[in-house]
Amino acid sequence: MNCKTKYLPTWKDFFFIGIVCLIWQTGESAFGQSFIQNPQWTKIAGDLNFPEGPAWNGKDALFVSNCYGGWIAQITDSKVDTFATIQSTGIQKTNGTAFDRYGNLFVCDFGLKAILKISPHQSAMIVANSCQNQPFNRPNDLAFSKNGNLYFTDPNQYDRQHPDGKVYSVSGKDRSVRIIHDAIAFPNGIAFSKDGKQMFVCESAANRILLFDVLQSGNITNGRTFVELPGGDPDGIALDVHGNLYVAHFGGGAVYIISPDGNILQKIPAPGKKPSNLEFGGKDMKTLFLTEVETNSVYRLQVPIAGLKLFQSSRFK
Repeated sequence: MNCKTKYLPTWKDFFFIGIVCLIWQTGESAFGQSFIQNPQWTKIAGDLNFPEGPAWNGKDALFVSNCYGGWIAQITDSKVDTFATIQSTGIQKTNGTAFDRYGNLFVCDFGLKAILKISPHQSAMIVANSCQNQPFNRPNDLAFSKNGNLYFTDPNQYDRQHPDGKVYSVSGKDRSVRIIHDAIAFPNGIAFSKDGKQMFVCESAANRILLFDVLQSGNITNGRTFVELPGGDPDGIALDVHGNLYVAHFGGGAVYIISPDGNILQKIPAPGKKPSNLEFGGKDMKTLFLTEVETNSVYRLQVPIAGLKLFQSSRFK
């Protein structure tokens, strides 16, 4: 007769379970500086119109799209100014933004179905608006790669069963446009790893984030699921210097922090149910900015780990 000893849980088991529950419910943790203790959001701007696409200029200001307002805000020390409008630059419905090395703001404009470059003096030009004579659908978010090219997401249908969204790249050398991936269910936020060898793309309609390896040619390969986040749409994303991924969970009312190996480190309640995007900034890069659509506001949160400084191209002149 083969007898097995029945395992009886000890006080250590119950203590560990209690700590895990506390982390999940409150967004707090007693383990390591990767977790943000008692997170408190501070509102720095309000009365916006579907705020999205925050971009830190590397100095003193945050730039934010108003998707359905026809203007881009410039926020300095909680003071909101207007950077660009329909009248001044011809923009229509802007979303994701990113700065190059010369202070030009690159913008996804889903009204114009184009990628724009807006100079510090508010002059705008179209960088790209089609690929192989096919117009874009609704450019959503963008990021510069390590080699200075521009990558952006272009969703179409919001349908998990019909993944027809694309990721494009625009060459900084000659502005040629290539399809990098053409079967993603509403591609959204996009970001590169610290070494530029991996690319994250939010697949909103599938409630997950994809991870790709970036080849030297600029193509991507080995697409796989990095993390699944049901109950809302993974929207904008940002990385810290340790490789943790911060995710605005639109509809889920939270910001998630995901470890480099795809484990959820923390769930931080957002100020509203529709956090849309994230950006690190401040002099020490330890300020996390959040755009939130339900409250039409922008918030900041002090964090213990500095954000990853983004690649900034010097090739688009």
